[in-house]
Amino acid sequence: MKSVNKAIYQSNFLEKRILLNKKKAKYWINELTYWLFCSNKEYIEYDFFEQKEVELKTVLKELLEQEEFSNEESTQLTEDFFSTISEVYKKLLQDLKTILAFDPAAKSRNEVLIAYPGFFAITVHRVAYVLWKKNVFILSRFIAEYAHSKTGIDIHPAATIGESFFIDHGTGIVIGETAVIGKNVKIYQGVTLGALTVSKDKASEKRHPTIEDDVVIYANATILGGNTTIGKGAVIGGNVWITNSIPAQSLVFHKSEIIIKNIQNFPEAINFSI
Repeated sequence: MKSVNKAIYQSNFLEKRILLNKKKAKYWINELTYWLFCSNKEYIEYDFFEQKEVELKTVLKELLEQEEFSNEESTQLTEDFFSTISEVYKKLLQDLKTILAFDPAAKSRNEVLIAYPGFFAITVHRVAYVLWKKNVFILSRFIAEYAHSKTGIDIHPAATIGESFFIDHGTGIVIGETAVIGKNVKIYQGVTLGALTVSKDKASEKRHPTIEDDVVIYANATILGGNTTIGKGAVIGGNVWITNSIPAQSLVFHKSEIIIKNIQNFPEAINFSI
């Protein structure tokens, strides 16, 4: 038994390992989101805001070193990241304004910041995207999956998403690695922007669709393929399956038939068993 367990142990170190502190990574992305929007009462004091920035930089540098960047690389990457954070914040403000403008259920900025999973998912994605572009693949992928676990919204950190992005409800949304989304796009729950193939030899190709500006995609629509483009201003109805490009200003919908009958005339409907 001991030899078997030793073999299991040894097999885990046959190749180079990156041992990321997952608890610290979760802490960092949560604290970063609080810091960006001063979401906790401590932020009333500007000194706390400044102190938290120093802490966030320290933690990020530690996480980068765990991803086996050198001390010098980690320091530079940390400084580069925080030099771009104001641009990330500006994009998030546009996302926030879009939610307030188009969601009648959104009563205030505070409500969105505290209670909207779609906005949290967008926030994490915009952070993860910056890290991914700097080749910080493990940390960016981990925080993206953390957001997925909290919200049910699965966005690959490499996906390109334009300004004023609105996710409504959000549960079950999947946005693939090579997806490109324009400005002022609105997506509802259950939408998939996926690939037509999962073949490994296609990994370097564009596999996921392009969504141009001002598109609305309603619940449970599935749009697949790297050559598929949804034209500007198109409205994609719920439950459609799309694998070809759609012209601008199109309305695409799934035609279904709903039949209503008097239940008294069809008692078997309430006597079935599974």
